[in-house]
Amino acid sequence: MLILDDNMEKEIVKSVVEMSAYVFERGLVSGKAGNVSARFKTESGDIVAITPTLKSLADLNEEDIVLVNEKGELLTKGKPSSEVGMHLAIYREKPDVYGIAHTHSPYATGFAFSNKRIKRLEGFGAIKSEYLKDIEYFKPGSKELAEAAAESLKTEDAIILKNHGVIATGETVKEAAALVEFVEEIAKTQFVTHVLNSIE
Repeated sequence: MLILDDNMEKEIVKSVVEMSAYVFERGLVSGKAGNVSARFKTESGDIVAITPTLKSLADLNEEDIVLVNEKGELLTKGKPSSEVGMHLAIYREKPDVYGIAHTHSPYATGFAFSNKRIKRLEGFGAIKSEYLKDIEYFKPGSKELAEAAAESLKTEDAIILKNHGVIATGETVKEAAALVEFVEEIAKTQFVTHVLNSIE
């Protein structure tokens, strides 16, 4: 079991700040949307470092990141993302996951609001099925969304949230951020393909 010390906590919090800035800079979120988290283990149980609610991911600092335990109880000051319940539910179902990124990237979210699905392409792990899995719309921040996302991600590393966005998991928060970026890139490629195929 990983035992937390001050340096490790700082590194984990720093990684959440860095990956938050990364997904913003890459155009995967805008405004105050999206959330990023990382999990680590201590003698007293899991701790999750998560981005705060109602703050842009563009310019967070380490003091903005909120720590909660596996029950969602606050360990530091601040208010965690409204999607903290979804992050915690996913971590409970996926013991090998230590990072999560949830974005509203334009192309992938466009697919989420349409009747089109995103085909899996080579470039990020084995292709186990033809399309990325999606789940029906549930109100953001709701228990229903948390449960549905966690259940679907038992066998997936990224899913589409209908009429909402994308969520991806990884062994690290950097891997999760890379995966949401990859999902956006394949969505962009497929959007262009649909447009070109419609031209006569």
